[in-house]
Amino acid sequence: MTAPDVHAGKWRKSSRSSASGSNCVEVADFSDALAVRDSKDPGGPALRFDRGAWSSFVVGLRRGLRG
Repeated sequence: MTAPDVHAGKWRKSSRSSASGSNCVEVADFSDALAVRDSKDPGGPALRFDRGAWSSFVVGLRRGLRG
C-alpha cells in the first residue's frame, strides 16, 4: 500500500497556532493518518503520523502539561 501524497490533503490551520502568524502549524486528516506541516512553507516537508502514534503523542503532551 502506498502512503497518500500529504501535499494533496485538505489542510487547515491548527487551533493552537499563534494568532500573529509567526507560529503556524497546519494539519490534514487522511483515512488512516494525520499530517502536520509549517504553514509558512506549504510546499516543504510534512510529517505523517498514523492515528495511533498521533493519539499517543497528544496524550503524552497533555499529561506533561498537567504534571
